[in-house]
Amino acid sequence: MPINYFFLRSMTGALAFGINFYTKCTEPNTTVMEKPTKQVLITGATSGIGFELAKLFAKDLYDLVIVARSQEELDKTAVVLNSSYGTKVTTIAKDLFLPDSAFELYEEVKAKGIEIGILVNNAGQGEYGEFITTDLSKELSIIQLNISSLVVLTKLFVLDMVKAGEGKILNLSSIASKSPGPWQAVYHGTKAFVQSFSEALRVELKDKGVSVTALLPGVTDTDFFQKAHMESSKVVQDKDQMADPADVAQDGYEALMEGKDMVVSGFKNKLQVAMGAITPDETAAKKMAKQQEPVSKK
Repeated sequence: MPINYFFLRSMTGALAFGINFYTKCTEPNTTVMEKPTKQVLITGATSGIGFELAKLFAKDLYDLVIVARSQEELDKTAVVLNSSYGTKVTTIAKDLFLPDSAFELYEEVKAKGIEIGILVNNAGQGEYGEFITTDLSKELSIIQLNISSLVVLTKLFVLDMVKAGEGKILNLSSIASKSPGPWQAVYHGTKAFVQSFSEALRVELKDKGVSVTALLPGVTDTDFFQKAHMESSKVVQDKDQMADPADVAQDGYEALMEGKDMVVSGFKNKLQVAMGAITPDETAAKKMAKQQEPVSKK
């Protein structure tokens, strides 16, 4: 039988292509991720979404400045991050409920010679109850933490970022920013501020190399509700419906790195925000009141 040279050449070429394709697919990925030169500052970094964000940054080789009130909790968190990812972690204990603490934090970072390339304003707290029954001093402290300290840190660090021509800011907003919130009137108000502030600042900085991203989680399985004394609220009774803070952090991290303006974490929350946009405020407030009222209220 005569040899079909055309067929032989075709088969030889196909075999060579297959071997080359297999080799490329099975070659180990030798690409080495370059270590970022600037560090990430995260407030409220010892638990919940803040801790999960810290892990994501550490995994990508960022050195961290983590901030919380408890030095003991900061030390524990630093050990976990360092042992798991080998990242350098600087701990600074500051109570951002206090008016001078944000200024002191910035000065301490500068004194240590640390350059912050990414600021994560994660720390925040609420207080549950009808406004006529809640503690005013506690609510003023929450306004200090959720708004004033966030504004101070953003102002001071963003000036450095603009001067450097680069930087990123992630602000922890909430789907609470999109609706009036009976039983958490002050908290919802503070998050409405954070959302509006973030959107405005983003436009102002769009040509200056600095991006601002807002992360809007819904009900998430963190210690937020215990700190807000919200255990009796209807909205937190079904633990299975709570979001995993690791998933929320991943959504925020990806949006930040992609330079997005905002991200609503979770499909159900996206629907709620979309519906809220076309719902009259009074109707939205009444609906939220039913969701957040105590289980004992009929």
